Amino acid sequence: MRFIFDSNTWQEIFGSISKNKTRTVITVIGVLWGIFIYIALAGSAQGLNNGFDKAFKTVAMNSMFVWPQSTSMPHDGFKTGRQMDLRLNDVSTIQNRIQEVQYIAPRIRQGDGGPNSEPVYTVKGQKSGNYGLYGDYPVYTKIATKKIYDGGRFINEEDIEQARKVIVIGERVQQELFEKDEDPIGAYIRVGTVYFQVVGVHKLANGVSFDSDSDMFIPFTTHRKLYNTGDLVSYLCIAAYDDVDVVKVEKDIKALLRSTKRVHPDDERAFGSFNLGEAFGRTMDFAFGLTFMSLIVGIATILAGVIGIGNILLISVKERTKELGVRRALGATPSEVRNLIVLESVFLTLIAGVLGIILGAGVLSAINAFTKDVDFPYTNPTVPIPYVLGALVIMVVLGTLIGLIPAQRAVSIKPIDALREE
Repeated sequence: MRFIFDSNTWQEIFGSISKNKTRTVITVIGVLWGIFIYIALAGSAQGLNNGFDKAFKTVAMNSMFVWPQSTSMPHDGFKTGRQMDLRLNDVSTIQNRIQEVQYIAPRIRQGDGGPNSEPVYTVKGQKSGNYGLYGDYPVYTKIATKKIYDGGRFINEEDIEQARKVIVIGERVQQELFEKDEDPIGAYIRVGTVYFQVVGVHKLANGVSFDSDSDMFIPFTTHRKLYNTGDLVSYLCIAAYDDVDVVKVEKDIKALLRSTKRVHPDDERAFGSFNLGEAFGRTMDFAFGLTFMSLIVGIATILAGVIGIGNILLISVKERTKELGVRRALGATPSEVRNLIVLESVFLTLIAGVLGIILGAGVLSAINAFTKDVDFPYTNPTVPIPYVLGALVIMVVLGTLIGLIPAQRAVSIKPIDALREE
């Protein structure tokens, strides 16, 4: 240990480095580039991970939508092109028959029950606008979190039971129909020909959202009574448990609906669906693959750079043959010579590693600043400190091992042979 803190040792190391400045700098850059690549790619992958975690924070990750379409195959006496529908009894059927389903929320939009219905004309005083109107159950917020401003609330069970004429409006609806300092809670607005009391204002959440800030929500039972939609459902929002195969759940739900609606088992067009959980899983797999690739590329580049350091030290040992012979002749032990060469290798590797970490952190900081206000699920690209330290330790270990090769070459030089070198 005293050898490490000996000023003479470091003078010799720096003297050796200064004799091969160009080669040393190029080799250090090679090692530096390896850990820089690792930090930049791993940090970028983590930023993608963080971004999607944040984006999906307001919705159930294992969620999906199912909606009715038309058949593409004749079956059981029915012709091709039969229009499908979804009804409230399908909700209980799915819940009872498919145990992997955690929550299911039937939704309907004002109009013909389709997801593309026209917005409704809404009036408040002298102001008016066209906005989307949905009939919902409280369970919907279990799948898609609704941020409600203080003082307000979402649809509750009593609203459903009593078919109350209450409404939750969006931020944009409030801004366009109400005065700036006017409290909308408790106020009445006219939707079509019916007056509703505002009980809440929903704030558009950052990230993935199933609705817009111009959408309005009323109790499903109220919608059914006012617009005479019976038990029709526009589409189903479904959330499966976290530990299940969400792709299989989607297939099972559509197969069950085909069976109960007398649709051909192979007719994939009768019911449409979008699996948010599957899309999220693919994104996470991509981020994991990027992280793994960064690890492989980083280690390979680091190894190539460290081998370059070993080659430089081999050249250095050859050039210093006479000097090392003199040291041996004056009493230097083989371990002292070996430690000198290994220490030089570790020093160069450590310097390259630290510089690579600093450069990588700077690039990630720049990426974070650039993407902060970008409308894309990407945030806080970082690499956990243990991973950075682990990469640095790997570099030092490799530097030590590669340094043993020129060190052993230096130890094997016999003093008498070294002194004869010209």
